[in-house]
Amino acid sequence: MGEENLRKRKGETNRGGDEQSIQSKEPKTMNLQREVGLISGICVIVGTVIGSGIFISPKSVLANVGAVGPCLVIWAACGIVSTLGALCFAELGTMITKSGGEYPYLMEAFGPIPAYLFSWASLLVIKPSSFAIICLSFAEYASAPFYPGCDPPVVVIKCLAAAVIVIITTVNSLSVKLGSYVQNFFTAAKMIIVIIIIVSGIVLLAQGKTENFKNSFNDAKISAGSISLGFYSGLWAYDGWNQLNYITEELKNPYRNLPLSIIIGIPLVSVCYVLINISYFTIMTPTELLQSQAVAVTFGDRVLYPASWIVPLFVAFSTIGAANGTCFTAGRLVYVAGREGHMLKVLSYISVKRFTPAPALIFYGAIAIIYIIPGDINTLINYFSFAVWIFYGLTIFALIVMRFTRKELKRPIKIPIIIPILMTLVSVLLVLAPIISEPEWAYLYCVLFMLSGLIFYVLFIHFKFSWAQKISSKYTCYR
Repeated sequence: MGEENLRKRKGETNRGGDEQSIQSKEPKTMNLQREVGLISGICVIVGTVIGSGIFISPKSVLANVGAVGPCLVIWAACGIVSTLGALCFAELGTMITKSGGEYPYLMEAFGPIPAYLFSWASLLVIKPSSFAIICLSFAEYASAPFYPGCDPPVVVIKCLAAAVIVIITTVNSLSVKLGSYVQNFFTAAKMIIVIIIIVSGIVLLAQGKTENFKNSFNDAKISAGSISLGFYSGLWAYDGWNQLNYITEELKNPYRNLPLSIIIGIPLVSVCYVLINISYFTIMTPTELLQSQAVAVTFGDRVLYPASWIVPLFVAFSTIGAANGTCFTAGRLVYVAGREGHMLKVLSYISVKRFTPAPALIFYGAIAIIYIIPGDINTLINYFSFAVWIFYGLTIFALIVMRFTRKELKRPIKIPIIIPILMTLVSVLLVLAPIISEPEWAYLYCVLFMLSGLIFYVLFIHFKFSWAQKISSKYTCYR
């Protein structure tokens, strides 16, 4: 009887045209619903990528390379890297149309252990820390107008960040459509401030404000380590280019909308980022930019006064939109890991009334709140980037492996193999360069923490200790 029910839940076939792809096979009544269209898909990418990064990372990129010219080159190069990486994920996402981002791809290519280690690192470090950083950035910008002339109290920032995490988690637990509408609204709002900054920069350039672009490569600090750390900060601002792969099961017509959203969204973000940085340098010297507590606010004070108050307001909109997009997508990773048996089974349950992975979202939000307690955002970004590019590289390498081991799979999109090869090499460089040039114990601790997931894998997956499932079973039900 139990085996028969399991077969019914998993299903035997999919609807026509998808039989050669690896898909989620649970019946519709217990599955995530396809409610995210092309516009919402673009908004998820643009809304998640354009968040706090472009208002935090310019200082970090400039501090690592030391000059305007290399800084702008790194921003453009980060856009190219993100676009190529997104194309690799587009092939993976249309070949394996399961939610969960890298998780199902690693599972199919290398088996359960690498997939589990990714879910372990992502659920406990990578995704919650990213969510926490974005919400802390929102809290800093949102509270700044109430404390003119001084920094807001730390307790105010952290309490506000925690409140935002709770609100966003609640919204996404209530409804997929509501989460999409919130994402669309804040994406539109953040594009307003992006356009204001870019247009202001173009006007200033037309007025001849080009002093900071002369001899822009002088005094540059060029080394493998400084470039890699510069890329870390820049790519942090671009992080989110793979977010649609976390909600593939909720995309309408994913074979069309996934690649189109990527092709439209990532280049749009890249152009905006380069133009925003050019705008910053029209009004601030490199020294002034490095000394600024909030780059966008300083830009607004100098260019938009007396309407400069709109900058922190719309930056707050931008960051809360990115936080919503991060929660909307990363909660699906928790859901998929639970569905595969790699996390508590309760995390794979879907609300029978709202068709949202509510337990997974609540778990994700709770871990993110823990991460708002510690504080150095730039350090968190470096270690986040180090960890995430290990798995980006491994996932893109999985694409190369499956070209030879899973030839039978349907590939609606098939990119030239040189792209995943190049991206794998870039990933290796980004991971190894800072370790070789500027070794720190923290990188070793990061790797050891990721490998420590093997202990839990052996206990709860291999030997199947089930006490946690027994405790949670009485609080859940099927209908």
